[in-house]
Amino acid sequence: MLDVCLLGTGGMLPLPGRWLTSLFLKYNGSGLLIDCGEATQIAMKEAGISNYDIDTICFTHFHADHISGLPGMLLSMGNSGRSAPVTLVGPKGLKRIVTALRTIAPELPFELEFMELDDAQTHLSLRGYEIDIYKLNHKVTCFGYTVSIPRMGKFDVEKANSLGIPKMYWNRLQHGEDVTVDGIEIKSETVMGSPRKGIKVTYCTDTRPVQAIVDNAYQSDLFICEGMYGTDDRMNKAREYKHMTFSEAASLAKEAEVKEMWLTHFSPVLQRPGDFINTARKIFANSHVGTCGKAVTLMYED
Repeated sequence: MLDVCLLGTGGMLPLPGRWLTSLFLKYNGSGLLIDCGEATQIAMKEAGISNYDIDTICFTHFHADHISGLPGMLLSMGNSGRSAPVTLVGPKGLKRIVTALRTIAPELPFELEFMELDDAQTHLSLRGYEIDIYKLNHKVTCFGYTVSIPRMGKFDVEKANSLGIPKMYWNRLQHGEDVTVDGIEIKSETVMGSPRKGIKVTYCTDTRPVQAIVDNAYQSDLFICEGMYGTDDRMNKAREYKHMTFSEAASLAKEAEVKEMWLTHFSPVLQRPGDFINTARKIFANSHVGTCGKAVTLMYED
């Protein structure tokens, strides 16, 4: 299972009752945070999430509303007793920018490991997460993230028995480990069925619609997408500032055949985004307005 929490839904600046857009995922005890704007650590506290568990922090881009909360977050993680390394992922220049931000957070009890992205599509395997990262269309270099939790196939008991594999080796084989029995190597794949459907979450913000979103979000269980503007009469603003309207986000969700969409990254002038949700639902029925602390636990399908 994968725990998902949309910590905030605001764009540009935090507002009373609306923290800046950020996403927290947790799988098998390992926390992954995407974006860390001002006051993200407060949003985590309100959601009842410990920052001690954050092993990886990914950044879509380097506008302040997506990274300026990092120094405080790192200090709080240190104060919580964390000593294990933390991996930071983001566009080129990440280490330089984080180093500058750490002028006010110079001493940490844990190491920072940097992974800087180039302009090409990238795949990372980190702590059980399979992460596809791809370039979006914003005023600065910006990336979208699709996070998948794969699921192995079922163990073939009949095949294992027919091969005479002692039961003492079954658990190791089920967990992908090859074993040697009487001098003969038996590969895990020999007794495992085809991989089953896993869990897939896509997070895209600060962008115009691009084909890479459709391609990577395809059949996601949850699609979290920016909806800076509620109505299409703001389309000129969306194009000028490289953002999206509700209807554009919904069109991406429909084309990508996702199960569910949460809208986020609302303009500060969009005080009541729920008033415009039908604009999205006319295109993609399972559209929802994201709210701070909105959470779900995604389970494997049987």
